[in-house]
Amino acid sequence: MALDSTVRARVDGELKEEVEAILSEIGLSTSQAITLFLKRIKYEKGIPFELKVPNATTLQAMEEAKNNDGETVNLNEFLKESETYAKTL
Repeated sequence: MALDSTVRARVDGELKEEVEAILSEIGLSTSQAITLFLKRIKYEKGIPFELKVPNATTLQAMEEAKNNDGETVNLNEFLKESETYAKTL
């Protein structure tokens, strides 16, 4: 496949640096990551993840996470609750 087109986008500089550091750790360049994203859009025939407006519960959880508020549980409690929940499915 010939690389004969350029994609340009304006993004926040801090975001770009943080993402490039993560991509570097997994051995990808920004161009390679964008190419993977575009190929996945082609394959899925749409955005490769769910896009939706968050509901009130999700917005509250996001705010709590941002502020480091909310319920905390240890790993054992989480696993126990998950196991109990899984049995109800």
